[in-house]
Parts: sequence; C-alpha cells; structure tokens
Amino acid sequence: MNAHRPRFLRSALSVLCLASLAALSGCRGSVCLGSDGCFDNGDVQTISLSGTAATGRALASATIHFDCAAGGAATVSDIGGNYRLMLDVVSPCVITATAGGTTLHSLAFAGGTFNVTPETDLMLVYLASQLGTDTGHLVADLPTNGRFQQALASAADVLAAQTAVVSNLQQRYNVTLTAPSFLTTPFTVGQAGVDSDLDALARAGAIGADGMPDPAAVSLLSQAGAANRL
Repeated sequence: MNAHRPRFLRSALSVLCLASLAALSGCRGSVCLGSDGCFDNGDVQTISLSGTAATGRALASATIHFDCAAGGAATVSDIGGNYRLMLDVVSPCVITATAGGTTLHSLAFAGGTFNVTPETDLMLVYLASQLGTDTGHLVADLPTNGRFQQALASAADVLAAQTAVVSNLQQRYNVTLTAPSFLTTPFTVGQAGVDSDLDALARAGAIGADGMPDPAAVSLLSQAGAANRL
C-alpha cells in the first residue's frame, strides 16, 4: 500500500474545492475550507414555506417561483391554490405565482406562511417604490443588491408596507378590510377573511378581471411608496 496516497488524495480534493470557491461563494452556496472538505455557508438555511395563491379565486396549478438573496426553488399549487415546500436559501425571497395570464408577487422574509394575492402584489409595488425601483428590478436585482436584501428581510419594513396597502386601499376604494394581515394569515378560498376581502376589492374595482391589481391601484401604491422612501 502506498503510504503517500491518502495525503495525495486530500491535497487533490483541496485543490478541487479551492478551484470552485470563487463561483460558489458568489452565490453563497457550499464552500471548501482547507483539506477538511466542503461545508455550507452559514447564511444558507433550510426554511419551510407555505401559503395560498388566490385572486378571490384559487390560483390552481400555478407555478410558484422563489427568487432569494441566494438560491431559489419552484413548486406548483394545488387545486385550492395552496403551496408548501422546504428550500435551502438565503432569505429574503420574492415569490412569483403564475397561472395562465395572471402573475402576482409576494415575499417571504423568513420561514412560515406567506400568501400570494393582489394585495401582496401591491405591497411589492409599494416596497419597490420605497426603494426607488419597480417590482421587476426588485426581483432581478435582489441577489446582488444589499439594500434590497436588507429592506425585504426586515419584518418591520415589510409589515409597515402591508399596513400602508390596507390604509390606501380602504381610503381610495371605501372598502373595510377584515384581514389586514393579508401576507401571513392562513386562509381558504371561499371563506371569510383574506379571500372575502379580495372579492370586496374586486367589486370595488381595485382588482381587474384578470385577477391582477387594477392599474389605478398600482399607481396609487407606487406613489404612496415614493412618498415614504426607505
């Protein structure tokens, strides 16, 4: 037996790991330390996410995509618009639900329940405007923009945006929402609460026939966010 073989193998593995270090560290994935092997970066966590994607009607069989500060994943909602999965990422994560011609956004600042509705889409509009951008750029730039990451990871900032959405919608559309914590409150389509609020907003004109926020509601929340910059 060659006594030098184990040392050679350890050295070879170390070189291989180090060669991959730059690429892996850029996405905060697994990195290699010396000759001891590869380890997960401390920022990566396994989190459990669940929620309901709905417009007043369930977004059944919707593609639910998660774009996070580092990493991402995708799943498909069930017939009731419900989703559940576990993923290894660096939060926060922007959530995008797509079904037919309807695309809605939301976000998760930690593990837990995070719904995807026209209300959460307007909340992303508000947050993006607070940060001087729009929803599309907020999603695309999240992995490389520390300011975006910090804001979306802040439960205080996100919940303040949720409150702003409720206040602006109630004032503009004269609708009293019964579930102001629409982002994280579990709900079932067809029952009172978050879903009945969505029906009320649709009747008031804040949500269009396609299930997406009406352009006037988008403009309302965009202007409100711009007036309250982070």
